[in-house]
Amino acid sequence: MTRNDSVGCDFVAWAETFSQRTNRSLAGARLAMASPDLRPDHVSAAHQWGMTVEQPDATHESPDDFRFDLSLPIEQIPDMRKASGFEAMAYAEEHMPVLRDVMDGLHDRGIDFSGVRIAVCLILEPKTAILLRKLHAAGAIVGVYCGPDSTDPRVAEQLKREGIIVESSRDWTPKQAQEAALRLLDTIQPDIIIDDGASFARLASLERPELAANLIGVAEETTSGVRAFAGMEAAGALTYPVVAVNDSILKTGFDNAHGTGETCVTTMQRILGADAFSGARVTVIGYGPVGRGFARRVRALGARVTICDIDAVAALKAVFDGFEARDINDALPSADIVISATGVRHTITLEHMRLMREGTVLAVIGGIANEIALDEVPDFTPAVNRERFDLKVPEGPTLTLLADGDGVNYTVGGGNPIEIMDLSFAVQASAVAYLLEHQGTLPHKLIRLDSETDRRIADAALKARGYQASHAVADNGYDWRLTRFAENARGYTATRPAQANTLTSKEAR
Repeated sequence: MTRNDSVGCDFVAWAETFSQRTNRSLAGARLAMASPDLRPDHVSAAHQWGMTVEQPDATHESPDDFRFDLSLPIEQIPDMRKASGFEAMAYAEEHMPVLRDVMDGLHDRGIDFSGVRIAVCLILEPKTAILLRKLHAAGAIVGVYCGPDSTDPRVAEQLKREGIIVESSRDWTPKQAQEAALRLLDTIQPDIIIDDGASFARLASLERPELAANLIGVAEETTSGVRAFAGMEAAGALTYPVVAVNDSILKTGFDNAHGTGETCVTTMQRILGADAFSGARVTVIGYGPVGRGFARRVRALGARVTICDIDAVAALKAVFDGFEARDINDALPSADIVISATGVRHTITLEHMRLMREGTVLAVIGGIANEIALDEVPDFTPAVNRERFDLKVPEGPTLTLLADGDGVNYTVGGGNPIEIMDLSFAVQASAVAYLLEHQGTLPHKLIRLDSETDRRIADAALKARGYQASHAVADNGYDWRLTRFAENARGYTATRPAQANTLTSKEAR
């Protein structure tokens, strides 16, 4: 079978095609193969990607929704990039069982969203639309703002038809974008802000302090946003509670490590070619969850990966994960592809760019403004959704810049996968509910959700995939006085009082 007829047994090409067409997550799913000829390199690549591999003689019954067939012909893989806004949203909602389960649970607990005014600043695409739709259906007054670089017009139009206030356009100038953001704040008069990068809440604090003073709170989903709020808290400028959604392991451990890593890889494959990473020398700057998720996947596709991180502990983790760790100045001259994965301004400076070879591919995954110091490149003018650009570095090489230095997966790709955002938005909905439940009692500082919230979301995600967590015995006889020496002694009998401070198995964990 040819590449035009079927992806066949080529995991590299299949992963790129399936991911880009469907925006589904391979991580956390089962890889099935109709034929028994599943090659060892495919199994290894799938495992590094985060998949379990189902052998042809498997007897375990798995939900079809999380079972993907490597031999599925291309023409049978739906291309949701060509769907209408309504169709793309319906497809996303179909594959977001965790958010649905969490919203049902909040309703059962008596959480009332009726009349709550929620202003949202998030990437506007089908998955985000499902969160907005569910909050709206629960009775909230919802408005969303999205800048020109990450707006899906078909989704924006569909949401307007459903009664959600939308401020979004690909044609805005920076001044118009700020005016639109302020317009949404003035229109919604929010009780709660769901934020990305602390953009909306900081705008309210700086330019609409009277609105900020009345906020019940903010739910923030990004590392860079949590960092900004931490700075506000340290400066005594935080006048409302902020739930650090990003600090939930159900967000950082999945959205960052799997979602961003996965879709940035497959978006770059689409732009550069399915085999772009095979044998390529890839330098990844930043070994947090995003950089780690990206590095693991391109290694599965045949790349030779070097990690650069200023944190010695992170660099050591990279070495123990099987990567080389080098200083950035040593790694850049030999790299074919350079990736910034830090969320820190000027991670890659003009001097760094001058160290690179002619034609080196340069990209940001995740990303904030000028993570690559493009503001220091004369005459560089960013465009909206420009996949690749020949960037002439002053007194240096011409580089291949992807997505104008913005986050690759959400500017020129479909964003994080549906199933990954299902988890993140379940945390977001839980954060909004937490703010409502504890209205007026929370300190004006960064707050983490409790572990029980993570457990509920994880249980729902496991159930949807046909798995479950194990159980513990009700009482394992824990007694702090029971040492290995006493327990191994013949005839030892615990003499703990009837009212001993005994931990339950759950507390012991």
